Amino acid sequence: MDIHRKGSRAPVPGQEQWFTGTVRMEPVIGAEPPGRPGSAIVTFQPGARTNWHTHPLGQLLMITEGRGRAQSEGGPVIELLPGDVVWFPAEERHWHGAAPDASMTHIAVHAALDGRTVDWEGPVAEKDYLAEPERSAS
Repeated sequence: MDIHRKGSRAPVPGQEQWFTGTVRMEPVIGAEPPGRPGSAIVTFQPGARTNWHTHPLGQLLMITEGRGRAQSEGGPVIELLPGDVVWFPAEERHWHGAAPDASMTHIAVHAALDGRTVDWEGPVAEKDYLAEPERSAS
């Protein structure tokens, strides 16, 4: 058993080559091989978001606070609210982050494949980020 008490893991800033704006990541778990799960609590300040990226085994987001946005390649921008749960299938190109005028926090869960959890690409174009969001994908 490995227990990490609240506050025992220092948050780290999101790296500029992967994010636009101010992002803070708090590690939750990073399983050692042969385990695969990894998780973080990620807080995006207003206007902050990820670059386009994919995950080899998919990614789960659980929105806990604020108001955010997400988009899969070729789809509409979707508004995210607390309690929303998002699944991006393996290798689905996407981005996610805060709304322009509100912060957003989510718990992100992904799994490693041969030690790889994410493949980063370039930034989201401002015009795409600012597109009017839809409330749901259905």
